Parts: sequence; structure tokens; C-alpha cells
Amino acid sequence: MLNTDTAFRLGSALGVYFGGAGKEGPIQAVIGRDTRESGPALCSALAHGLNAHGVYVRDAGIVPTPAVAYSVLQQKAAVGIAVTASHNPAGDNGIKLFGADGCKLDESQELKLETLLESQEGCGEVPEAAKVYPFDAAARYVNYIRSLMSQNCMEGWKVVLDLANGATSVATPAAFRRWGAELHLLGDQPDGRNINEGLGSEHPEVLAAKVREVGANLGVAHDGDGDRLVVCDDRGELLEGEVLLGLLGVHALSCGTLKKKTLVTTVHSNMGLDRAIREAGGRVERTAVGDRNVAARMRAVGANLGGESSGHIIFSDFLPTGDGLLAVVKLIEMVCRLGQPLSQIRRRIRLFPQQTRALPICEKPPLHELPAVSSAIGAAESALGDRGRVLVRYSGTEPILRLLVEAREASEVRRHIDKLEAVIRGELGIIDS
Repeated sequence: MLNTDTAFRLGSALGVYFGGAGKEGPIQAVIGRDTRESGPALCSALAHGLNAHGVYVRDAGIVPTPAVAYSVLQQKAAVGIAVTASHNPAGDNGIKLFGADGCKLDESQELKLETLLESQEGCGEVPEAAKVYPFDAAARYVNYIRSLMSQNCMEGWKVVLDLANGATSVATPAAFRRWGAELHLLGDQPDGRNINEGLGSEHPEVLAAKVREVGANLGVAHDGDGDRLVVCDDRGELLEGEVLLGLLGVHALSCGTLKKKTLVTTVHSNMGLDRAIREAGGRVERTAVGDRNVAARMRAVGANLGGESSGHIIFSDFLPTGDGLLAVVKLIEMVCRLGQPLSQIRRRIRLFPQQTRALPICEKPPLHELPAVSSAIGAAESALGDRGRVLVRYSGTEPILRLLVEAREASEVRRHIDKLEAVIRGELGIIDS
């Protein structure tokens, strides 16, 4: 459970891990948060834990998560901490950690921190405020993002921004005002308890309706901490994440800016993305689900663009982590250069038909120990070849087995997913409601 005691012990563990006071002065940490009412107390507890080991804490206040990563780089800090539960309800909270390179800590680093955390003493009663140094990270981040496009470059545009009553409530409108767009705002009145409440990336239908109502050129919805986005075109139709990635990747290829001619995505992304990038002269590299995995594979292969279908998009030439506002900048640049509305441009990416199913299960034996299931998966993969794919995996958080089948023809999708489900039901205990 994340409470102030846990936050204090984590701050203390971070202080130990990153070395406390160094020979050339104190180690620096940057702490930022979203708009949840639990944020200030957690940030204070983290700072107390860091202070205990001589860490100099810069308090960024309410900022998008990518602004924390940006601030780590600008301030040459050892660690960045974003106190946020992203797209989850206001009652939740969490912590995202960034290293000195602005990238999320990897699993091995997190495991070491977990071990250290267990050995740290709790905070007990903390009689005084933590020692922090206020730092206007939001202004520096907004100025950086603003600089990527010319002032008033969007004059004549109507844009709907759904800010989810979250961390982007000030930053994203400030950038768009510099670019001269006429703004229609949703979710820009955070009160500590309304983050993600019926708005934002989890409720894109609100964005789409507003775009149609005002006749906007573009609609953008953030999640609670601003590291991803959902996009709506000028007809009020939402773009699938793979369509957005495909458009950006194909455009980068045409401009000669896609390094290694490679776009990195996850195993979840539709094969239509692979086809679009391949036909444009590039290739797609796939990795496990998670923006941290995407970023790691990008570094490994030397790519500078990657992302997930959920809307996490990384332009590593500009920032090493996912950034919803930065992704909007690159999308607008593309629309302006092509001189067509997004509703036309999106037609360049054609996705494969796809079906998913979630089967409730009693237990999770390894799939390779289920001969009938393994055989059925192999048969489907052989039949589809490079014309489709099969993904069968257990949910990491729920007692559910997830099936995905994708193919060029909808009839193939239905046939193979029905066969797979029948075999799985015969070999696993499926809980029918």
C-alpha cells in the first residue's frame, strides 16, 4: 500500500541507492506530481526520506510526468520521481522513477530498490517540513515544447484539449496558446478528486463529441499524468494507436529522419503497422508490452521513434520517455507539411481485422505444459504465416487468459479464434458467468 510511511522509506532507499552526499556536493533529486489530493503528503514524505541521506530535493510541483524526466536531464539530477497513478481513479496513487539519463529505471534497479526499501525504518512522527527547493519545472518544460514549433503556426486551427483534470491542465494549453490555436478545453479544473473522472484518455468519446460539436481540426486527450495521448481527427473519429504510430513512422521515413529506418512497438500492435512501415521502406521491431520495454529496445537498436497502441509515443531525439504533448507536436508538423486534414491522412494506414477475447480461468499453468493448447496455437500460426498472428497470454493482474487473432481477412480471424477458444475451454478450467 502506498502511504506516507512507504513513501518515506522509498525516499530513504533512493538516498542510499544513489549515494547520498557525494564528493562534488549533494546528489540532486527532482520530485513532481499530478493533481491528486494525496500527492503533497507523499511528495513531502519522499523528500524527508531523501533528506535523511543528504539528497538535495527540487520540488517541481504539479507537472506532466515527461517534465520530470526533462528536468532530470536539465538539472543533472541523479533521480526523478513522478508521484502519479496515471489514468487510474483519484483515490489511487503511485510512483514512477527516472534515472540520470531521463529513462525509467529498469527491472533490476527496481528490484534492488525494493530490497533496500524493506530494510529502511519508517518515518514515525515528522515534526517539520521537508527541506525542498521550489523549481519551476513546468515553465521550463513548456518553453522547450513551445520552441519546437513557430509562434502562431496554428493560427486558424480549432483544437479540443481534454486534460483529464490532471497534470497537463496548465502545460498543454500554455503551449497551444503560443502556437495561436483557438482552444476548447475539457477537464481543466482539477480539484484533487476529479482526475480522470469521466474524461481524458479513458473516456475518449467525450473528446470526439466535442470535436464534432465545435467543428475542430483536431482533438487531443491526455491521461492523468500526460505521458500518453488519444487523438481525434477533424470528423470526430478516434485514431487507433497503431494508425497514429504508422502515420508518424511513415512520415519520418519520407523525411529521412527515422533512424535505422526502424520503428519500435510491442507485441500488441496491429500488423497493419508493420505493413505500412515496410511498404514505406522501413521495418518494425517488436518488444514486450510496456513503454519502458519500448524505450530499452529503441536504445538497443539505435531507433529514435517507438510506442504502444495505448498512446505512449517516444521521440528519443527530443526526450527519452513517452510524452503526449511532444507526440502532438510531431503530429501537427506532419499535418501541416502534408497540407491535408487528418481525416484524409489517416487513410494511409490500413489495419488488419482483429479479435480479442478474455477467458476467466481458475489457475495459470504454463502454456507450454498444455499440449492441446500449444498445438492449436502452432496450427493457427502455421496457417496464417506472415498474413496474420496469434497472441495468447495470461493477464498479469487478473485470473484471465487473453486471446488475440489478427489476419488480412475477417473470416480467418473468426475461424482461428473460435478454434483456439474451443481448445482452451477443453483443456483449462474456464469460469462461465
